Amino acid sequence: MGRLILLLLIIVVIVLVWKAFGPGSRRRYGAMSAQPQIKGPDDDDEFLWSIKKQRFKERRAAEQAALEEEERMRRAREKYREQPEKPADSDERGDSDTTGE
Repeated sequence: MGRLILLLLIIVVIVLVWKAFGPGSRRRYGAMSAQPQIKGPDDDDEFLWSIKKQRFKERRAAEQAALEEEERMRRAREKYREQPEKPADSDERGDSDTTGE
């Protein structure tokens, strides 16, 4: 009878140790902290997305500025072409109509 009680106690101790330290015990008892791991900026998806978004905006602004400059130059050329010829005496004063194009 004594051996039966000893066997039951050993089984109970094994079960309790298994429950306390076995698989899943960390999750169950909160041994692992819920803090997210610190990531470098190259691992952070939100940071990478913000960089892509910023670069996209800068590229769009540069394209828009180039289009505006091109339009301004086109209008200046049209305006220059529409101007009537200056009299020949303006060349004597050092004025010239060349643009270097």
